[in-house]
Amino acid sequence: MNAVTSSGTGPGPDILDAMRLTADPEPAAGFAASAHRILADLVRGGAPLGWVDPPSADEVAELVDRVLRAARSGDGALRAAYAGSRLVGLGYWLRYARPTNRQHADLEKLAVAPEAHGQGIGRSLTSALVEDARDAGIEVLTLDARADNTRALGLYRSLGFGEYGRLPDFVAMGGRRYDKVFYMLDFRGSGQQTQQAPHPQ
Repeated sequence: MNAVTSSGTGPGPDILDAMRLTADPEPAAGFAASAHRILADLVRGGAPLGWVDPPSADEVAELVDRVLRAARSGDGALRAAYAGSRLVGLGYWLRYARPTNRQHADLEKLAVAPEAHGQGIGRSLTSALVEDARDAGIEVLTLDARADNTRALGLYRSLGFGEYGRLPDFVAMGGRRYDKVFYMLDFRGSGQQTQQAPHPQ
């Protein structure tokens, strides 16, 4: 398993990348089902992950397949956090599809199982995904979040992301409206060597 671990004081979960995840038949076989459990539970509890109702197992399986294909082609990165054999968190970024924007990527989802909150797993996943983006030659890593998701926004700021804009009352959820906040982490000028982005498939 991947040597990246959580930043807590004790031993943390293993943070696998897509290659490690798919190379090991045991976690690979049940990953989509475990991801569905986490995402559905979080959405059921009101987590701002882009769904109003919990996603179906088929929808999550299709999403996982798309992200894994992107990771294999250099168009994305997936990280999965395991405590023993149990999936406790996941996150991914994807390159922008538009050819003129493919030097950049968007951190689309980060999810930690409710029972694993407060253990530094979100920080470990995000840190690993940031390093994956840096290694892939991504110039700007972006994300958006609901403005009331203060814990997540605090985490992103602590890792160097900065706000570059917001849309007032843009997100509708449960009869309420929330601002949509846009964050970015700009790697340009940080000493990385920019790599050529793969051509669109």
